[in-house]
Amino acid sequence: MLKRAFLMISLLFGLAACETVPVSTESLGASTSSQPLAVRSAARNFVSVVNTVEPVAERECRARTSNVNCDFNIVVDDRPNQPENAYQTVDRNGRPIIAFTLALIEDARNVDELAFVMGHEAAHHIAGHIGRQQQNAVAGAVIFAGLATLSGGDASAVESAQRLGAQVGARSYSKDFELEADELGTIITKRAGYDPLRGAAFFTRIPDPGDKFLGTHPPNAQRIQIVRKTAAGL
Repeated sequence: MLKRAFLMISLLFGLAACETVPVSTESLGASTSSQPLAVRSAARNFVSVVNTVEPVAERECRARTSNVNCDFNIVVDDRPNQPENAYQTVDRNGRPIIAFTLALIEDARNVDELAFVMGHEAAHHIAGHIGRQQQNAVAGAVIFAGLATLSGGDASAVESAQRLGAQVGARSYSKDFELEADELGTIITKRAGYDPLRGAAFFTRIPDPGDKFLGTHPPNAQRIQIVRKTAAGL
């Protein structure tokens, strides 16, 4: 049963890497003269930020980690109708991937926002959040499955408890991980020559998750406070 838990958890975290494509200004419409100026401008901003922030993020990664792949692969998730989003994952060889959806790239108000998002996602990898989240998920699955077994549950009940435990375990420290990524992301953004305070302004435009029990993200005000505090010390 424990082996099956590891398999389910691995599949869950592996889904994040599906169907991403290499960075290309063509996928953003930048090379087509008939595209609106705003789209072409967004493409130029994105490529400029990638070229500037990536080497800084890789230097921070090498300075803060040991035996970790710091060769970031920045990609554009060009699947249609994807919401504004960015995420970090790793490929089968352990290479870190940072993916941006087209909607996020086009909606960014300035290069500082793009730089902050990239720094934030790079920080997730540097801090080892995927591995730590997987460990928490496995621990939760084992504990919940054990409790279900002790209470006399059948195989179906134990498996359901295992799934729930994995979800609870994975979310237990997700808010802390986000704040850690905001802090290190602020450092990366600043050292790349961008304004992290201006970059974090996108928190004022996205829905506030509040402080929900087992929520995955902390309140926006708390995240902005972390950015301000970190930036003030740089």
